[in-house]
Amino acid sequence: MFSVTYAQLNTWMTAFLWPFVRILALVATGPVFGNMSVQTAVKIGLAAFITLIVAPTLGPMPQATVFSAVGVWIMVNQFLIGAALGLTMQVVFTAIQASGEFVGLGMGLGFATFFDQQAEGSSAVLSSYLNVFAMLVFLVLDGHLQMISALIATFQSAPISGDLLGAPGFRSFVTWGSTIFSSGLLLSLPVVAALLIANLALGILNRAAPQIGVFQIGFPLTMLVGMLLLQLMVPNMIPFFARLFDSGIERMGVVAAGLR
Repeated sequence: MFSVTYAQLNTWMTAFLWPFVRILALVATGPVFGNMSVQTAVKIGLAAFITLIVAPTLGPMPQATVFSAVGVWIMVNQFLIGAALGLTMQVVFTAIQASGEFVGLGMGLGFATFFDQQAEGSSAVLSSYLNVFAMLVFLVLDGHLQMISALIATFQSAPISGDLLGAPGFRSFVTWGSTIFSSGLLLSLPVVAALLIANLALGILNRAAPQIGVFQIGFPLTMLVGMLLLQLMVPNMIPFFARLFDSGIERMGVVAAGLR
């Protein structure tokens, strides 16, 4: 007759549950997997599948029961680590959405918004367009697989334990947030600069010939210039996105190492 002792059951649960919490936190907060359109059951199933593959390769777990005070604290630590890694990668897509906001304001499309299920609020049309384009590039470049690989590598740099998380990791994550503004502005700079020149030309034209009615032609002209430049920028966006994704994957390792 097959029998299982409490010690064996606790060993199996700790070997599965603690890595599962870290992986599930990244799946829930990271790009693509954490999208609101992905069902919760799919996220849990994906995290469980990855855990079944990864758990046997991990070292010995801390000597604590799952539902003890120490076990619950370890579970909280794993959730914080996974969420920090997922949000670190999510910053890259937030920077791309910010560039869409900057371009949309310059084109006069600040009013063109619709309800975004992911953001649970109004989102600019160009931001959503660039976000979807970036997600497609992310999947084509196997960014989702690289993100999972970086997560698995964090079990070596930040092993499962009940120690307090290090402040350098959170500090590295906070400083990484500046990428939203720097990379967003860098991506939108060509279109914003061209639209600024177009607006200056329209201002000069309005002073030179007020009878032309610059307010009637200004909006269609700026929109036409913006759309044309976005079309010309598409081939150059892919290498830019690739560098951003690589930086995000690298930052995940830095954050994980700083948490220990």
